[in-house]
Amino acid sequence: MMPIQLGIDRLLQDFPNKLQGKKFGVLAHQASVTSDLHYSFDVLNAAYPGQLKALFSPQHGIWGEQQANMIETGDSLDQGRNIPVYSLYGDVRWPTEEMLAGLDCLLVDLQDAGTRVYTYLWTLSYCLEVCGKQGVEVLVLDRPNPLGGQITEGPILQKDFRSFVGRYEIPMRHGLTIGEFAAWANSAQDLGVSLDIVTTSGWSREMLWRDTGLHWIPPSPNMPTPTTALLYPGMVLLEGTNLSEGRGTTRPFEVFGAPFIEPELLAAELAKLNLPGVKILPTRFEPTFDKWKNQSCGGVAFYVSDPAALRSYELTVAALLTVKQLWPNEFRWLPPPYEYETKKMPIDILSGSEQLKTSFEASEIKAEDDNLTINSHLSPPQTNFLAEVSEFLLYE
Repeated sequence: MMPIQLGIDRLLQDFPNKLQGKKFGVLAHQASVTSDLHYSFDVLNAAYPGQLKALFSPQHGIWGEQQANMIETGDSLDQGRNIPVYSLYGDVRWPTEEMLAGLDCLLVDLQDAGTRVYTYLWTLSYCLEVCGKQGVEVLVLDRPNPLGGQITEGPILQKDFRSFVGRYEIPMRHGLTIGEFAAWANSAQDLGVSLDIVTTSGWSREMLWRDTGLHWIPPSPNMPTPTTALLYPGMVLLEGTNLSEGRGTTRPFEVFGAPFIEPELLAAELAKLNLPGVKILPTRFEPTFDKWKNQSCGGVAFYVSDPAALRSYELTVAALLTVKQLWPNEFRWLPPPYEYETKKMPIDILSGSEQLKTSFEASEIKAEDDNLTINSHLSPPQTNFLAEVSEFLLYE
């Protein structure tokens, strides 16, 4: 297999003149590393002495220290370089005119998780919008989508349900790299930013993370493994419910449950559905923080047996339906606020519309339905998203 060269690798090796004479900032986090494990901002600072003027951090902070859902990070000073570190998940979620002052270019080097509600895409979208207005160039250093680039999952976000977990109309599992997303967004949203993308070499659309040979650096505190990322497009829906999605355990988004769930019963009912790509075990766990903190939760653990066959969104919807049918008096949708949305229900902005919630409440879906029937209730007929954005795809 041809070794993967990330955008940051190729910039330094093949296109060093792109930053010649330019003052630049870098939007990055702890997963922003070269293929041989050096932090991007370190190698950029060494390669272009005196030109790196500011760092910008997304949700969770530049070192991935903060937890999720409106746990903010403040601005700080990078004392080793004597430059500011501006938080784009604090007082503001976009770079201000003052932050961009004096910059010719903003480099974006973020490891995304391949799921619409993962907020790094939306931090990038704000950067594209603001830089377009301020006349600052944007250079995206691309990285593989850990979920590959051939499969999409879940319904397309409806415009009325835009939020910081979905600002543009894309499906839950979107199949794009951050470079492809930036190219599409710049055109589709008419952002008018001067955009350049350094692609990753050696990556193709059928490759999951396990196929890349790259080290996995957790891009956020609750994304510890590539397996977590595979389950995330569906399991993130649990954030809109009173069920624990495993935060506060060592297996976030790979286990779920609540004190009222009887593990063996739930596992047995889910086994009847023959959900593809996953093995299911009854389990108990006790979260150290977040929902049901310090309480014993019954539930199930998911073990991915066939990543190519796994459809996390359908898996999670089936699991939620089963819990609602078995424990209708205990299951709840959580109220706002959620990710700065104070009016709309969290499950609606997560799923992208009211359809999932209203279908559940109207008992239109039954857990014993097969996956195709379940999915037909969740998303209206839609064209192939990747075909629609094909002109912006950068990889075969």
